[in-house]
Amino acid sequence: MTGRDHPACRISVIGCGYLGAVHAACMATLGHEVVGFDVDAAKIERLSRAEAPFFEPQLPDFLADAMSTGKLTFSSAPSSVARATVHFICVGTPQKRGENSADLRHVDAAVATLLPYLKPGDLVVGKSTVPVGTAERLAAQITATEPAATLVWNPEFLREGHAVHDTLHPDRLVYGVPEDEAGAQAVATLNKVYAKTLAEGTPQVITDYTTAQLVKVAANSFLATKISFINAMAELCEATGGDVTQLADAIGHDVRIGRQFLNAGLGFGGGCLPKDIRAFMARAGELGVDQALTFLREVDSINMRRRVRMVDLAREVCDGSIVGRRIAVLGAAFKPESDDVRDSPALSVAAQMSLQGADVVVTDPQAIDNASAKWPDLTFVSTVEEAAAGAELVLLLTEWKQYVRLDPAALRQCVKVPRMLDGRNALDPALWRAAGWTYRALGRK
Repeated sequence: MTGRDHPACRISVIGCGYLGAVHAACMATLGHEVVGFDVDAAKIERLSRAEAPFFEPQLPDFLADAMSTGKLTFSSAPSSVARATVHFICVGTPQKRGENSADLRHVDAAVATLLPYLKPGDLVVGKSTVPVGTAERLAAQITATEPAATLVWNPEFLREGHAVHDTLHPDRLVYGVPEDEAGAQAVATLNKVYAKTLAEGTPQVITDYTTAQLVKVAANSFLATKISFINAMAELCEATGGDVTQLADAIGHDVRIGRQFLNAGLGFGGGCLPKDIRAFMARAGELGVDQALTFLREVDSINMRRRVRMVDLAREVCDGSIVGRRIAVLGAAFKPESDDVRDSPALSVAAQMSLQGADVVVTDPQAIDNASAKWPDLTFVSTVEEAAAGAELVLLLTEWKQYVRLDPAALRQCVKVPRMLDGRNALDPALWRAAGWTYRALGRK
């Protein structure tokens, strides 16, 4: 396709955290003129040097390439958004302290920053994950300031570690638009932004504000439910002597169920699934339909029980006590290909064992800096060999490829006692047992 087939747009991205930095780089890669704005001057300075302030594969190269063409710039000056005609709101919506509901302060601040610079015909595009009803409230604020500007809600569906690919090649595009002529024009404008993506045949869902806001939290709730379901089956397998991995393989052959997200283990964490399902429950309560989402409380409970069970299993394997035992923990990030330690199951387990008297040593390929800032009392080292030196137990808690591919015979030379707890069911039990290890995993014999 030629540039004439896909005309460029002038875009601002408000909020340059994980979502915004990736979105800005990818929109520039698609040929648009993009400015990324954030109130964090230090973050903007790093991005202006094409340095990603977090680990995400491919992102540094995309930042550098986009900035070398002049298509991408970053600024901490609010006026930098003035030239843009399409404005993406990409700020975070964390869980409120002491509550389940979402904290919308950053979203409200982003819109307040944008309002003085809106022009007739401008399009404001919300990508942040918000409780249903937020878009309607923000749309009223926007039209009160500039009646000829329009809000669209366009939720993101990024997977950390695959965010660049998921932005450039999403599995669907969802637009929540007003049901009037302005909505039709908004669809046409956003179709220009995503012209190359749509040309690949990406499915498109055009709907109302309410449904668009529900799509993201519904998707995350379903995924969380699927993960917690197989972990509930792991609890039953442990009680009955079954094998949860073989169980997952068997039911996963059913096309109505599928095998993805049926990997039993330590459960989910990160900055999305836990806080999103809690915010979903909180919003349902506010709307008077809390019974509809009561099951999510058990989803959350099952997920948190996995962490406690992992510590209990460590104690069981260590003959009833972990006090004074040197324990190596492989993984600190909540998932591989990320340095995100928000609500990390791996760190939660490591911290619980440390508090119970174990000598815990943690390693991770990318997340040590973030993890040590969050848990400064834990010991962190750079390599598996350092972590495993003299260990009486090794726990695989984040399934990085380099950990899954470890040579059990070589690692046995480092440890004091060859015991492996596989918190992600990612290793080959036969291989490790053949190398002389005691191997245990959640939900397996």
